[in-house]
Amino acid sequence: MGRRTGWWRGRTVLAGAAALLSVAVPAGQATTATAADAPPPYRFAVDAERIEGADQATDAESLTPGTYYRSTVPDNGKLYYGLRLDEASTASGAYVSATAVPKPGTKVRYSDGIKVSLQDPEGHRCFSGDAGIARFGPTESPRPITAWASRRTGPGAYICKGAGTYSVLVERTSGPGSSLDDWELELQYVSEPALGKAASTAAPQVWDSASPQAFEGPALAREGGTGFSGARSLEQGVWKDGIRAGQTLFYRVPVDWGQQLDATAELGPAASGDGYLGNALVMSLHNPVRALVDDADTGYDGTRKQTALRPLPPVAYENRFAVEDQVGGMRFAGWYYLVVHLAAEVSDKFGDGPFALTLHVRVKGTAQEAPAYSGAAVPRDVFEVTAKDKHAAASGSAATGGDGGDGGSAGENTAMKAVAVGGIGTGCVLVLGLAMWTVIARRRAGAGTAEGAAPVAGGGVARTYGRSRVR
Repeated sequence: MGRRTGWWRGRTVLAGAAALLSVAVPAGQATTATAADAPPPYRFAVDAERIEGADQATDAESLTPGTYYRSTVPDNGKLYYGLRLDEASTASGAYVSATAVPKPGTKVRYSDGIKVSLQDPEGHRCFSGDAGIARFGPTESPRPITAWASRRTGPGAYICKGAGTYSVLVERTSGPGSSLDDWELELQYVSEPALGKAASTAAPQVWDSASPQAFEGPALAREGGTGFSGARSLEQGVWKDGIRAGQTLFYRVPVDWGQQLDATAELGPAASGDGYLGNALVMSLHNPVRALVDDADTGYDGTRKQTALRPLPPVAYENRFAVEDQVGGMRFAGWYYLVVHLAAEVSDKFGDGPFALTLHVRVKGTAQEAPAYSGAAVPRDVFEVTAKDKHAAASGSAATGGDGGDGGSAGENTAMKAVAVGGIGTGCVLVLGLAMWTVIARRRAGAGTAEGAAPVAGGGVARTYGRSRVR
């Protein structure tokens, strides 16, 4: 009877363990963890503060440099945010970017997008040439798009040089047939210090503008992030990933003063389907303040296709005085972001994927001395390439600090949480089960010894638990 009772108790422990295991990973979490078919959403900065845009500039809530914000813009809405700026003699530049994030499946048109501009305390727009407009363009595919504006200062007839409370105006434009849903916004404000001494105000005229050849070498796996906050770090090399129709992936590359960046994106062949899509893959380059530098795109017919950025100049402070946006965007060192999007319409002809994505990244030139700033940027080190940055690029870690995140999607994070909870629950169950088995086994061993079990060396008793013989 003693042995039969021990067996029954062991069976009860297993039943309890199974019950606890069923609770360890809730059904909802398990379902979310395996729902990887839909493109992942944009990952906002983990420390982003919620802020409401105002209808009037006088009611605008002020932004703080180095802080990330989340907001919402309605259809054809206009929102104001405040900006407290110092004299131009102490602050060389103020840069504000707004990343608009429509929901997956949102209907967008070619001209739909957002516009960001900066106004002085009297309501005058600051250097209208810097007013940024971002549109979805010919892909007409919903994805994160980023526009920016800045206060440009220096010699010449620039307005907006004085100190005071400025206004950031974010405008959303939507055409007929577009969805009326609100778009989420991520705002970033970066402050650049003035130079400690006068420098050239002319853009460099001579640089290697020859069309670059794609960097070749063995391809290593790097999984892209789903937002600026989780952008995957890359160094010079060839990197392979997978991308689904409708998905946007973010990567970042450290580029120092005096260095040039080349990038090519290659989309692999489709497993099935046929047809042709004129605008399928879009690759955009954004600088350390998230301003758009350049973009490139390619059509897709199910065979291998690639697209490359145009030749870009070496990073130099004086590039800001150039007329071309591609040159002007290469105005400071730091993290440059490669943003790759595969149009949602690809799924209609070739399925959801994932499709093989290969990035060829080249960083040319020797790092040069930084300009003589009179103070520190906010956030700190945003216009530098530090030893930590180089290590991150070599190891492939994602953005950290203010750009917190691990590069995973919300679904991936939920899956990891489910695994973690399941692992903790499973561990607890196993510990409890082993403890119960130990008690039961000792009782059985005592009964076995009383019935004449043979002792082993050292005075112990040989016990058999399942198939493992333990002494």
